[in-house]
Amino acid sequence: MLYHDSHSPEYRSPIGPVKAGETLTVRFWCDESDCVDLRIWQGKEAIYRMNPIGNDRFEASVTMPQEPMLLWYDFIIHRQYDTARYGTSADQLGGVGMYCAGQPASYQVTVYSPDYKTPEYLRKGVMYQIFPDRFYKDANATKGRVRKIAQAHPEAVFHKDWNEKPNLDLDPENGDNRALDFFGGTLTGIRQKLDDLQKLGVTILYLNPIFRARTNHRYDTGSYEEIDPIVGDEKAFQELCRAASKRDMHIILDGVFSHTGADSLYFNRYGRYASVGAYQSLESPYAEWYHFRRFPDKYNCWWGFYTLPAVNKNQPSYRRYLLNPFTGILPSWIQKGAGGWRLDVADELPMDMIRQMRKAVRQADGDAALIGEVWEDASNKVAYGVPRCYCLGDTLDSVMNYPLRRAIIDFFIRKIGAGQLRRVILHQQEVYPAPFYYSLMNLLGSHDRVRILNALSGYDQQGAIQMSRLQAGEVQLTPTQLSRAKRRYVSALKLLCALPGVPTVYYGDEVGMTGMADPWNRAPMNWQDGDQDLRGQVARVLLKRRKNPMLQTGYLNVEAPDDKTLLITRYAVDGRDVFGDPLPGKPVTVKITR
Repeated sequence: MLYHDSHSPEYRSPIGPVKAGETLTVRFWCDESDCVDLRIWQGKEAIYRMNPIGNDRFEASVTMPQEPMLLWYDFIIHRQYDTARYGTSADQLGGVGMYCAGQPASYQVTVYSPDYKTPEYLRKGVMYQIFPDRFYKDANATKGRVRKIAQAHPEAVFHKDWNEKPNLDLDPENGDNRALDFFGGTLTGIRQKLDDLQKLGVTILYLNPIFRARTNHRYDTGSYEEIDPIVGDEKAFQELCRAASKRDMHIILDGVFSHTGADSLYFNRYGRYASVGAYQSLESPYAEWYHFRRFPDKYNCWWGFYTLPAVNKNQPSYRRYLLNPFTGILPSWIQKGAGGWRLDVADELPMDMIRQMRKAVRQADGDAALIGEVWEDASNKVAYGVPRCYCLGDTLDSVMNYPLRRAIIDFFIRKIGAGQLRRVILHQQEVYPAPFYYSLMNLLGSHDRVRILNALSGYDQQGAIQMSRLQAGEVQLTPTQLSRAKRRYVSALKLLCALPGVPTVYYGDEVGMTGMADPWNRAPMNWQDGDQDLRGQVARVLLKRRKNPMLQTGYLNVEAPDDKTLLITRYAVDGRDVFGDPLPGKPVTVKITR
């Protein structure tokens, strides 16, 4: 028999990532040979003869490199008449491996910086995501800004009734929703709701873009220097940050740096800004930020959308504009009160640029966070032909944990069993260093996906996602579907709060809002008749997490006693947590049953 389980401390110590320069011990069980090799590779191969330690078990200890990197290992078994190979599981999630006739897939070891630190408020916090235009409109929403708003948004359509449905306005050129309808949510409105959010258990607010832009989602940045006049101004932003700080809350801004809007200070296709934009002249100071195939109408765009001209991220003047320690966009907004940035489409930013971003925000505030939008395994992926590992200690503090979201939804809609969900959880624990793993943005809903109640009713599968937006706008959950989805949501949130990471609520999910993908998942917050019983259940779950340090930084054990049940246990070792800090109290076990 051949056997190795990377999720078990009996076979791998430590079971997760290893600090640079420290030792990894690997054990293997083999009753078919008395000669087993451990093969480690990273560009070049190294073979270590494993020492027999009795009872058909073998062991090898290897000192990790001094530089952070990814390493890989598998096993070579020298039998009497042939050589066998053993590597990781078929799904490459680690754990119990498998025999392979040829070269096997290898186990991953993440070797990370001993100096890697992430902000404490992430791993101990609860996050709430807000789509600013749709959260809350204060009574004096446009006072003093009517002219500015009219100038900045000549195409805007403003809803008269807060409870109307969002408009679907498809662009005939690219089929995208033009997103020019506004409900008028404001930063002051968010500030006025901070006490309610605090009672819910929230400590971190992640705001979708608030900078001036043409659309309601504001991912087509018009000016990184200016708060969109619909949502407020710099004074309102600083007042929000101060009010949040008094409640020990942090504000995370959304940064869109792979592209700008065509309607922007920098490109200025429609001439709405006082600047000379790149579209207007190749002599523009911003012209070198963009690539024109034929000036001015043929230019590189983000995913082909002409409204989103792509930026040359390697252009030195663009990087200086973003990162200069005194005037740069990222450090400047940190200095004005933000607690960090979430980087839109982080895979489209060069890795050295993200390293510079981390340095810039940390120089502005040593506790500032940098979170990436990464949809896959953030420890090991290839994007645009470049290998990327975001968790070695030199780039990101956290990513949006979409793989966990997918697995949780699949578990509750009975697509996978508890055992497979457990494997996803343990795989992330295996490849993500503790500072990163305990800071993961663990989400269920977001502005980019169908509402979680729809997802938990089976509407987040491939076919449903691809229905037309008109059809999606007609989807209504039945009373039975809605009731079942709410029960599932509370259980899923309990799971998030039992796991390491930052449990995250998308605005409105806590009161039972439904909707398919954009624009239907971005309806105005239901302040009038939301499900207050559901909100109470959500608050109890989040506050339990907030009040129990064991659930924040305790060690993790996950069991799946049957196909529909998970047991999550958080515990201390010798009275200390996973970071070596004192952690009194008894272990906590949370049972999740679908």
